[in-house]
This record gives sequence, structure tokens and C-alpha cells, in this order.
Amino acid sequence: MAQLLGIRIENYRALRDIEIGKVAWNKGTDLPKAVCLIGPNGAGKSTLLDAFGFLADCLREGVEAACDKPHRGGFERLRTQGRHGPIAFRLYFRESPTALPITYELQIDLQDGRPIAASEVLRQRRRSEKHGRPYPFLKLANGSGQAWSGESTEGEEAATSIAVALDDPTRLGITTLGQLKDHPRIVGLRAYIEGWYLSYFVPDAARTLPPSGAQRHLDRTGANLGNYLQFLRRTHPDRFQAVLNAVAAKIPGIQSVSCEDSPDRRLLIQFNEAGYADPFFQANMSDGTLKLFAYLLLLQDPDPYPLVGIEEPENGLYHRLLRTLADEFLDHARGERETQLFVTTHAPAFVDALAPDQVWLMQKKPGGGVSVDRTADIPTVKALHAQGIPLGSLWFSRHLQERGFEGA
Repeated sequence: MAQLLGIRIENYRALRDIEIGKVAWNKGTDLPKAVCLIGPNGAGKSTLLDAFGFLADCLREGVEAACDKPHRGGFERLRTQGRHGPIAFRLYFRESPTALPITYELQIDLQDGRPIAASEVLRQRRRSEKHGRPYPFLKLANGSGQAWSGESTEGEEAATSIAVALDDPTRLGITTLGQLKDHPRIVGLRAYIEGWYLSYFVPDAARTLPPSGAQRHLDRTGANLGNYLQFLRRTHPDRFQAVLNAVAAKIPGIQSVSCEDSPDRRLLIQFNEAGYADPFFQANMSDGTLKLFAYLLLLQDPDPYPLVGIEEPENGLYHRLLRTLADEFLDHARGERETQLFVTTHAPAFVDALAPDQVWLMQKKPGGGVSVDRTADIPTVKALHAQGIPLGSLWFSRHLQERGFEGA
């Protein structure tokens, strides 16, 4: 499964020009499987997660529709105030642990008042070359250019190219070409971005009983918990109850979780609590229990997402559960399921479970924009953490605010 090694974002709201991880073959350090973003309100943490959602929306719906989502408000509100260049992204990722990294660059700008894909470039370095520019597999400007077919970057096969002229410049080239088997790298990039998942679990949504019907994944709010469990029961009957037992064991006060069908075939989730003879249903459970239940089920997905973004998982959770949840996230990232996690948090207790090379500090710059710094690159933090002081405690005691920016 593909893994993001680094990303650069320019002119996207508060993200005037930021880089995290490795953004070129000789620039930066690979992002780990678990990435945590911390910092004060307004420092761009939510914006960075939304940038992933924006790219996925550009792929699925087109650039114009992605810009005009109600929570974004159009291109002019998305572009950093006072800036006049395009909104630009650079993804540096690897399709598999043994594959050479691939660079995908996208620039979005206005043409006749409409946002379009002004530039798209997809490159990969040849194995036989240690220096020089990576080989292009896609190179478009305003919807026109060339695409190179085949899997190889070497020899005659790599020279095969076709002219591309999209009839709608608001659509990405990788959307169209990503459906053609002659362009396997573009197909892989499309599938990778389409697989990104941003979680915004809402306890009230999880309390609802949706109509019957199995659904392959949890939706963003958790409103389809029953549908997702129906899918697990249908496709993995041998491990369905084992999954529920494993999840229940990690929720304080819950002895077991079981499911039964209502007369109209909806799935009723029953929480059996210690000290009570009768079970409680999801409509009666606390916000924290439902959120923890949903997060743990997300980690049990038999067809895991390549990239998952989770915003402030601590909301509604008892503080002593944050370390448990953080450990679950880390175990998942260390396992064989290959999901890369991006989490934002304001909770030092959650950060205590993490290492400095997993945490990035986002802060407002005095002159506008934000900075993003890996905490492992802050000398005093690295030294104090090596002495056994947890990272969250260092953050709480303001050891991370070294550069004179606004504190957390």
C-alpha cells in the first residue's frame, strides 16, 4: 500500500508555504506511519487535514466543485489572503516499500473567473539514474499536454507518450487517465487519493438507527455504525464476534458488545455494562463510549484505508482513556495493515504516548502564515525527552515554544 513521505502546500488558507516530511528525494525526512499535529487554535491543523480532503474532492468532483464546498467558500476564500499565485500541492509518496518515490504536483488557479487545474505533473526517478530530474508520466498545463504509458521508466517503453487534451480543465488529468490500464502509475495515484479518509465522528449521528443495508466502511460521522457491522458480519462471520469482543475489552465498564436484528432488519448494537441485567443500546450510550467504540471499529476495518485523518479524538473522552487510544493508534500504525494516520490534538495526555519524530508543532508566524516544525528537530525537546520526560508534559510546560511565536 502507498505511503505519503511528505507534502508541500502553498497558498491554501493559512498554509502560505509549508512542508512536512520529505518533499523531494534529497530534501527532508520521510513521514512516519503515525503523524500528530499540535499547536494553538488557528495555527492551521484543521486546515492541513482539510487540504487532504480538498485534494480528494478535486479528484472525485473536480476543482471547481471542491473549491465551492460550503465550508470552503470558493477559490478566493481558499487562497491565502494577500497572495496572487496558484494554490499548489506537492505529494511525495511511495507505492510500496520497494518502489521508487513518485512526485505529484498540482497547481490550481483562476481562468476566466473559474478555478481550473492549471498544472499537473507526475514524475518518478529512473533506477539507473542517481541524479537529474525524475522521468515524467504526466505533464499537463490547463488540461493539455502529454502522458507516458507503461510501467517502466527505462528504455524504449518509457518513450511512449500520447497527447492529452481534456475538454474540461476543472477536471484533473489523473481522474480521467486514472481509469486506463495503460497508465498504471496514474491509476495507482488515483486509487491512493480516493482511499483517503477523514473522520469527523459525531456521537449524535452514531446514536441513530439507519435503514438496513450493509456498507463496506464507516462513514465520516459514524452514522452508519449498524450498516458497517452488518457488512462485517456478512463478509467476515468467523471473526465478527471476535472483533466485538476485542473492542469491548478496551472500553471501561463494558463487559461485552453484541448485535441483534430488529423486525425491520436493522442491526441493534447492545452494550452490556457491569452491574446491569439488561443491555443498553447505542441511543443510550455516552458520547465518549460511542466515539471510542467507533475509533476502535475503524481500526478493525478488514479493507483499511491508506491514509486516515482524525481531528481532536480527545473530545468527549475521559482523560485517562487518551493514552489508551493513542496506544491503539500507534499499534495500528506499527502493524501490517499499512494505514498512515494523521491526528490533530490539543491533549498533552495523548501526546505523552508519542515520540518526537511523530509530532509536528504548528504555530502562527508574527508576520502571517504558520510554521510547521518536527519536535525531534527542537534540540531542547529532544534532549529532555531522551531523559524520560514525556512529550506532552514538555508541551504543557511550554518547552516547545522556542521561536517566539504564539504559544499553545
